[in-house]
Amino acid sequence: MNSILIRADAYARSLGLSAPIMLAPMAGVPAPALSIETAKAGGMGACGVLFMQPKEIADWVEQFRTAGVSAFQLNTWTPQPAPSRDAAQEKRIREFLNRWGPEVAEGAGDSTPPDFNAQCEAMLAARPTAISSIMGLFPPDYVRRMKEAGVKWFATATTVAEAKAAQAAGADAVIAQGAEAGGHRGAFDAACAAPSMAGLFALLPSIVDAVDVPVIAAGGVADGRGVAAALALGASAVMIGTGFLRCPEAGLPSSWADALADAQPDDTIVTRAFSGRPGRSLATLYARAAEAADAPSPAPYPVQRGLTAPMRAEAARDNDVSRMQAWAGQAARLAPARPAARVVEDLWRSAQDILG
Repeated sequence: MNSILIRADAYARSLGLSAPIMLAPMAGVPAPALSIETAKAGGMGACGVLFMQPKEIADWVEQFRTAGVSAFQLNTWTPQPAPSRDAAQEKRIREFLNRWGPEVAEGAGDSTPPDFNAQCEAMLAARPTAISSIMGLFPPDYVRRMKEAGVKWFATATTVAEAKAAQAAGADAVIAQGAEAGGHRGAFDAACAAPSMAGLFALLPSIVDAVDVPVIAAGGVADGRGVAAALALGASAVMIGTGFLRCPEAGLPSSWADALADAQPDDTIVTRAFSGRPGRSLATLYARAAEAADAPSPAPYPVQRGLTAPMRAEAARDNDVSRMQAWAGQAARLAPARPAARVVEDLWRSAQDILG
């Protein structure tokens, strides 16, 4: 076994894994089935708890552990600044959205996420393998308590400066999120999320060279070639989201799953149109219309998320991908429609063949 595979294998085993393959914590895929099957194959399961109440977090963890698996991470956003509200602007957005779904109530933008501190307590009580952060850094006291509990902290970074800040704050590993990644951009500062768009294979070696903790590669990795390339560039593991979305355990609406299979890299778009924070989705009819010059500018997070909720709910009911929040990375077409356990096994076997 060469030095690249030795490094990846050692890091995987330090986390209780038999493969350095981690499921990305996707808040839109809350059911534990995908994580359970990923973990059964030796990878790490994951849950994005952003919109979950403490009891829902506890229930997810209980279901996961009842299946006889143990390696998983929980993830939530760090607290975001209070949104600046503009009633006239929100009215224009509601009128725009009314053309794409049910009428949007005047108070739709008032929705707020669950309490961050309560989520943190629930995650710590669950004692996962790791708790990961995105959009910033966890408070120092929480980091201290995680370490006392033996829980690893994975901090998401989209720039070298963010990675250095994460290491200085006590992160046990840095998740290097390339611009290819589906879903929300993890930039600490929302204003920098779209301008700072470094691709993974430029960002990854720069972060590896800048920090002394293990680096986990995320963004645009969906087959053994991507895994091998990430490990060769210094990653100790990879984190994959879109590459698992066509697995039956993900339970994705069929129109979304089918669209992923046909998506080329330029069939995705980074947009604020769904939540108010930049994220990469399929370039659907709604996403393109919302980016047009005559469309109203999105409201900040979480106001925009509340305003788009009726449209997104109706799209899910109607299996209409044109209006869905259809997050997708640029390697979406590589996502296989196979059981998650087999995907983990194939990814690792293929990467070993390439590197070995």
